[in-house]
Amino acid sequence: MIDSPDFRTKRLPLHHGFGQMPALGFGTLIPDAAGTISATRDALDAGFRHFDCAERYRNEREVGEALQAGLAAGGIARADLFVTTKLWNTNHRPERVAPAFEASLARLGLTYLDLYLSHTPFAFQPGEEQDPRDADGNILYDRGVTLLDTWRAMETLVDSGRCRAIGLSDITLEGLLPLYESARIKPAVVQVEAHPYLPETELLQFCRQNNIVFLAFAPLGHGIRPGPLEDPVVSAVAARVGKTPAQVLLAWAVQRGTALLTTPRTAARARENFDIAPLPEDAMDEIARIQTRQRFNEVVRTGSPGFIPKGR
Repeated sequence: MIDSPDFRTKRLPLHHGFGQMPALGFGTLIPDAAGTISATRDALDAGFRHFDCAERYRNEREVGEALQAGLAAGGIARADLFVTTKLWNTNHRPERVAPAFEASLARLGLTYLDLYLSHTPFAFQPGEEQDPRDADGNILYDRGVTLLDTWRAMETLVDSGRCRAIGLSDITLEGLLPLYESARIKPAVVQVEAHPYLPETELLQFCRQNNIVFLAFAPLGHGIRPGPLEDPVVSAVAARVGKTPAQVLLAWAVQRGTALLTTPRTAARARENFDIAPLPEDAMDEIARIQTRQRFNEVVRTGSPGFIPKGR
């Protein structure tokens, strides 16, 4: 990684792609158009330069509008930004990958992407409906395509030069291993839910050993309560170091060598989430000893996003 004592400027090189990913990323899963534009602008103003989008979120156009406004205002160049978007499950067939990529690029108003991810390892029946279902409400999966088929089509995007790196989201270590072994272009990034209640230690170790950037989403536990934000260990560390529990959780993620995504909805929250600093080693040790284990998003089992809180 690009070692920097200032977490706000830390960048992680993409060994299996081109460029460097800022460790602090802004996730754009925001349900309304106006909120997407204002929150993205506030994130830019706070200092975020890493933006994570998705076809699934249905707001790439609004994110692009905010980014273009930031570029037009001056002081920020396209090269300063790291922009990711994701291929949705209904576009896994190889002939659908390039058109989906180009459509996302057009909605974002960009000429290239820094990173393109497969949103989940699951293929849904192709078509315009993002969640195709049968008469009983069950998701219609596409059994006629493998993840490796989709990956090979994504590799051709890198060959074209308009996509600088490719990776995977919402995948388990078990699902990653066979694709990694077969891939011509290895995954540059793996994006998964990770926080002290779901540290994903084995997957993180594999990524470290194979020069894959580990990108944590939901580093605050999706804000679901009870969760990491209310954990007594995190609260005690926050009080001791003079930071908020959110800042402690975000610092923990960066300090263990990962990048992260957070989605502040206000300017004040964006500034708070960007203003993080290294934790004392004893604080890292205390957080590592937290025993609670909880996954908040079951997408890795179905391909269909959803937040499923469970009791401690």
